Amino acid sequence: MLNHLFQLSPDSDASLQQQIREQISKAIVGGHIPRNIALPSTRKLAQMLLVSRNTVILAYEHLIDDGYIVSKARAGFYVDEKILKSCVRDSSPMPTVKGTPPNWERCIKLRSTPPTHNKISRWQDYPYPFIYGQLDPKMFPTNHWRECSRESMSVQSIRDWSGDRFDQDDPLLIEQIHTRVLPRRGIWVDPEQILITVGSQHALYMTLRLLLDKKSTFGLEDPGYPDLTSIASLTGAKVKPLTIDHDGLIINEQLDNCDVVFTTPSHQFPTTVTLPLPRRLALLEQASRNNFLIIEDDYECETTFASHPTPALKSLDDNDRVIYLGSFSKTLAPGLRLGYMVASKELIHELREFRRMILRHPPMNNQRAIGLFLARGHHDSLIRNLVQIYEERWHALDQALQDYLPGSATAPVFGGSAFWVQGPAALDANQLKNLALQHGIVLEPSNAYFHHNVKKNYFRLGYSAIQTDKIRPGIKLLSELIKQIT
Repeated sequence: MLNHLFQLSPDSDASLQQQIREQISKAIVGGHIPRNIALPSTRKLAQMLLVSRNTVILAYEHLIDDGYIVSKARAGFYVDEKILKSCVRDSSPMPTVKGTPPNWERCIKLRSTPPTHNKISRWQDYPYPFIYGQLDPKMFPTNHWRECSRESMSVQSIRDWSGDRFDQDDPLLIEQIHTRVLPRRGIWVDPEQILITVGSQHALYMTLRLLLDKKSTFGLEDPGYPDLTSIASLTGAKVKPLTIDHDGLIINEQLDNCDVVFTTPSHQFPTTVTLPLPRRLALLEQASRNNFLIIEDDYECETTFASHPTPALKSLDDNDRVIYLGSFSKTLAPGLRLGYMVASKELIHELREFRRMILRHPPMNNQRAIGLFLARGHHDSLIRNLVQIYEERWHALDQALQDYLPGSATAPVFGGSAFWVQGPAALDANQLKNLALQHGIVLEPSNAYFHHNVKKNYFRLGYSAIQTDKIRPGIKLLSELIKQIT
């Protein structure tokens, strides 16, 4: 009578033993296995499921260890009644209170701006994924990551990170960012000036909430990071789009009256241009003269092809006016959602307290795993491999654009992982996006990135997730589609 409860799937990512354990434990908690009826013997269940008896024996042993079943001598395996004590099993109807649902229109006091984004959830299903911000799964350092994950689960490591750290971060990760990551960008600070975040988005939200109010003016590059206007709107601050050119943020009177300025000097987001050193110095000088703060998002600091890259803006700052954001999303994995920020001790102290009220600290097991990954040199090795592969794809995409869409884009000088492309004046990139998807091409139109005066004929092509041999045929097909609609 229990046969229908056990069905194994050959397409599941879980092992056969894991599937057996999961299905039996779920059936027990759900009340589908009577307490007085024995489960199938290991031999019988193995025959039913067409698996080895050892697989079933191991599954049963784990279920016994976890308290789901007990083994009774010469009687078989039964549900352990202790596991059901915390489950609601009373089938009698419970009294309810009749009333009215809440009026959410009145209850919700803080509303976010509806998101505008270009992301495709199943981009892996398309043959030409020119998507930005995603990584080719084949490049993930699986063996090294498993090694560090296993080490982070050792008895000693668990003792180190399993307790509530209140508002502190993993000392190993802080040490590695302090001694290994930041010096690559010319940044030398005290460990107390570093805070771990759940990615750059988390850092931006906390920073803007602390620094902006209704009397503030927030300057951000246009085109630029799309979610910034939504975050800033929650503070009531005035949002001021800042013009950029072929060298990035223009440093002039447009920065006047700003309280906080957001910039991406290494690879301007999304145009990829690099802010030259004279402009960086001019920005710092104007920040000091006009008394505003700068948020530097160094989101692609690691993926540079230049032998002598321009130092981070933070490395030139002697007045603690630059708040530096970094992330492991563009090198290790976006799904890890772990980043860091560097600022004055005073600001980090306030941010740490604000973070504590939200989530105390990012998960310590993940912090330890990344700390180990950095300490053992795996991250440095990964960056070398990424740069080599990205440079190859960078050349392939640059050549393909020159051949099929000449004059449409200038290759990013210092690397990165995307091209900003200008289509014909009559092109609507949103229309192109929809048509391209029908032909297996994923691209990102420009509308989400402009805060003012949207230019519809621009789009972005990422090359971090697409195979090199797919780039040229993808661009050839894309050029044909552009001709169809312009």
